[in-house]
Amino acid sequence: MIRYLSSFLLAVCASVVMFSCTSSSKKASEEKGASIEIKDERGDSEWIMLFDGANIDKWKKFKGGEVTGWKIIDGELHNSGVGSDHGGDILTKDEFENFELYVEWKIAAESNSGIFYHVQEDIVEKIYESGPEYQLLDDKGWPTKLADSQYTGANYSMEAPVGAEVAPLGEWNTTRIVVNNPHVEHWLNGKKVVEYELWSEEWEAQKAAGKWKDKEHYGVAKKGGIGLQDHGGLTVFKVIKIKVL
Repeated sequence: MIRYLSSFLLAVCASVVMFSCTSSSKKASEEKGASIEIKDERGDSEWIMLFDGANIDKWKKFKGGEVTGWKIIDGELHNSGVGSDHGGDILTKDEFENFELYVEWKIAAESNSGIFYHVQEDIVEKIYESGPEYQLLDDKGWPTKLADSQYTGANYSMEAPVGAEVAPLGEWNTTRIVVNNPHVEHWLNGKKVVEYELWSEEWEAQKAAGKWKDKEHYGVAKKGGIGLQDHGGLTVFKVIKIKVL
């Protein structure tokens, strides 16, 4: 009888230990699962990699042709910068309407670049005549004074960024462009710096009074390619991904 009682007590103790371990494991799993759910709610599984460090198959030269001049070095995409190997602007082969674009980038001293969206290459000669531009610039080292709407994070020559802080040279910046027609947001290093409504009365008035007043196709398209500018100096891109909204 004592032997059976001892076996029973051992079985009960084992069950308690197993339950305790299972509960702890379940709790840890739930905590881990909570973070996974948050990640899924952000739609990470829906991101399309436009540049993954290995190739630029999803890109073409603006106005057609294979990409030249741009180089992949240690998993990073370098525009051609300056010199005889100038590659020009590049454009995604696919078009996007409503999306969230995420880009990691850094810029060399006194360099200038940009990210375009809703680009329609068939109706313009220059990429900036079609798609609005998220400006990339060496803000602190640029040798001349620019208009407020020409610094990093701006909707170039339209909306000036508010509270934008560019990382020091050699360090990575993060950019998010959220387009949900007609609403647009520009984010820089985790901070929203620009917000505007495409085709609103205010937007139309800005266009009519500024640099784009004679560019009839500027900002008109409701969808188009994502463009990267090869404008002057060196800009390096590490991660480029997009999520369709």
